[in-house]
Amino acid sequence: MVLKRNRFLGIVVSGIIFFNQINAQSKNMNREFYEIKLYHFNTTAQEEILDRYLSESFIPAMHRSGIKHIGVFKPLGNDTATDKRIYVLTPLSSLDQLLTLPQQLQQDAGYIKSSGSYSDAPYHTAPYTRIESIILRAFTFAPHANLPALQSDKKDRIYELRSYESPTEKLYWNKVHMFNEGGEIPLFKRLNFNAIFYGEVIAGSRMPNLMYMTSFENLADREAHWQTFRADPEWKVLSAKPEYQNNVIKNEQILTRATPYSDF
Repeated sequence: MVLKRNRFLGIVVSGIIFFNQINAQSKNMNREFYEIKLYHFNTTAQEEILDRYLSESFIPAMHRSGIKHIGVFKPLGNDTATDKRIYVLTPLSSLDQLLTLPQQLQQDAGYIKSSGSYSDAPYHTAPYTRIESIILRAFTFAPHANLPALQSDKKDRIYELRSYESPTEKLYWNKVHMFNEGGEIPLFKRLNFNAIFYGEVIAGSRMPNLMYMTSFENLADREAHWQTFRADPEWKVLSAKPEYQNNVIKNEQILTRATPYSDF
């Protein structure tokens, strides 16, 4: 029993040291962190509570805390899906900020006053079925999130969230290298993919993986951009390099639209 407890404590301490190292490295390099909070829900009533909570309570409170931009996105398939989802993207300056935000919310009178239907919901009418939280660290070649430079109405825009899972940690870091030093990020920039963020997943249910989000004027614009990308000579050379083979085992593509109250 003592041996098991010591092993558990060792794992906890190692985890704390690991995250402290990541936090210190990111501060030195001025790289952001991101939390993607994923709300799962089933009903229109739950969606209405979540929309009201996010637009009237959570986002205003985040703005008051100094976080200028919060992204809220809904997948295009929500209307027909049994498990409906809302993705909330929060850029953070440090992991310390992530840890202190819950306490800040509880000390924010405006938040407390406006969040009653969400915070005080009865157990049998909860506003969601479950919540997932994914923590990411910004790529070295894309240390900050960006607002999209789009001209279309927000209701027409497409925000594409991609998750690239790798078969091993070594191949995961190989794919991260491909984005950074390999030149994939500059390629996306040259082709005007309007990337919102690129991030290394440091905590989540699917690892090892990275995630990033690009944005487009509409669905047709999204298709045109990817056709151009696949045909680009630079991409053909990069993707054919022997050192970058087999570094992604699963590529998940989630097409979303931003809510009217999203900052992105």
